[in-house]
Amino acid sequence: MIPRETGEYRVSTTTGEKVRAYIPRPLPPEPPVDLASLYPLLDRANQALGRLDGSIAVLPDTSLFLYFYTRKEAVVSSQIEGTQSTLSELLLFERGLGDLTSVDDLSETSNYVAAMEYGLKRLKDGFPISLRLLREIHGVLLRGGRGADKTPGEFRRSQNWIGGTRPGNAIFVPPPPEALMECLDPLEKYLYDKRLPLLVKLGLVHVQFETIHPFLDGNGRLGRLLLTLLLCESGVLREPMLYLSLYLKINRNRYYELLRKVRVEGVWEEWLEFFLEGIAQTANQAGETALALLRLFREDVQKLQSLGKAAGTATQVHLYFQANPISSIANIANAISKSVPAVISAVDKLQQLGIVHEGTGRRRNRVFFYQKCLDLIGVGTEPLP
Repeated sequence: MIPRETGEYRVSTTTGEKVRAYIPRPLPPEPPVDLASLYPLLDRANQALGRLDGSIAVLPDTSLFLYFYTRKEAVVSSQIEGTQSTLSELLLFERGLGDLTSVDDLSETSNYVAAMEYGLKRLKDGFPISLRLLREIHGVLLRGGRGADKTPGEFRRSQNWIGGTRPGNAIFVPPPPEALMECLDPLEKYLYDKRLPLLVKLGLVHVQFETIHPFLDGNGRLGRLLLTLLLCESGVLREPMLYLSLYLKINRNRYYELLRKVRVEGVWEEWLEFFLEGIAQTANQAGETALALLRLFREDVQKLQSLGKAAGTATQVHLYFQANPISSIANIANAISKSVPAVISAVDKLQQLGIVHEGTGRRRNRVFFYQKCLDLIGVGTEPLP
C-alpha cells in the first residue's frame, strides 16, 4: 500500500476543552490510488451491477421489488444507528396495523423511506446531487421525533464527535463547524470528477462524507443513501436497487476499523477492496432475491389454478399480497373492490394452500402474512443484539 497523509489535525476549543479535530484533505488521494490492484474486484463489481440491472428487468412489476427493497434498506440502515425495528413492524406501522411499542424507532425508519423517495424524485426532476439536495434530504430524514432537535436540513454549527462522552475523550472528532465548508465545497465539486472509475469514486466519497460528518445526526444513514443516489444519477442502475447497509451491518467492525485506518494510515486501497467486494456481494444478493420472488409468485399462482372456477377472487387477493405481504381483510376488500365475505373466502383458500397465515390469533381485527415473501425480502433484517 502507498503511504499517504489523508488529513491534518487542528486544535480547537469546544465545551471548555481543547480538542484535536481532523480536517481531511480534498479528494482524490495523493499519491493516486493504485488502480492496478483493484481492477479484478472492480470488474466483478461492475459485472454484478450489470446482472442486477438485467434481473430486475424480467420482473413483471419492478415497483413491487423497489417497494420492499427500499424498506429493507431503511430498516437495516436504521438498525446500524441503534433502532430495533424489524421489516414486519415497519410494514404494520405503515398500514396502521398491530400493537406497536417502538413507535419512535418506527417513525425514524419510516422517515428514512421518505428521505430516500424524496431524493430519488428530485433526481428524476433533474435536480443534481449537491450540498443543497443533501440538506433537503436530511430535513426529511430527521423531521419529527428524536431527530427534531438535531437541526434537520442544516449543517451543524457546533462540534460533534464519535465515541466517548465528550470531545476530549472521543474516538474521533470531525472538523470544527467553522471548517465545514472548506471540506464540503471540494467534496461537492468532486462528485462530478470523472478521472477515476465510478465505483472507486463512490468509495472515496463515502469515506470523505463520513469523515466530515457535516450534520449533528443522521450522517451514517445519509452517507449510505448517497451511494444509491449517485449510482442512479450516473445511469449505472436504472432503478435504486443497490443498498450497502446489510453488508456494512454484517461487517460493521471491519467497516469502522477501515474508516479509522484510512484517516490514520491513508490505506485507501484496503478500504476500496472492502467496498468493491461489498458492491459485488450486495448486487448478486439483490438479483438472486428478485428472481427468487419471481419463482415464489409463479409457484403460488400454479397452486391457485388448482381451485378451478374459485380461483378468480383468490388470484386477485394473491396479487394484492404480492405488494402488501401484511394486510387485513378490510384493507384487501377496499383495495380490490370486493365484498368482505368474498375476501374472507378467498383468504381462507390461500391459507388452505399454505400461501398466507393469520398472525395475531385473534377472532377479530385479524392480520394476515405472506410469510414466504417476507422471508425472502427480510434476510438480515433482525435487530442487532
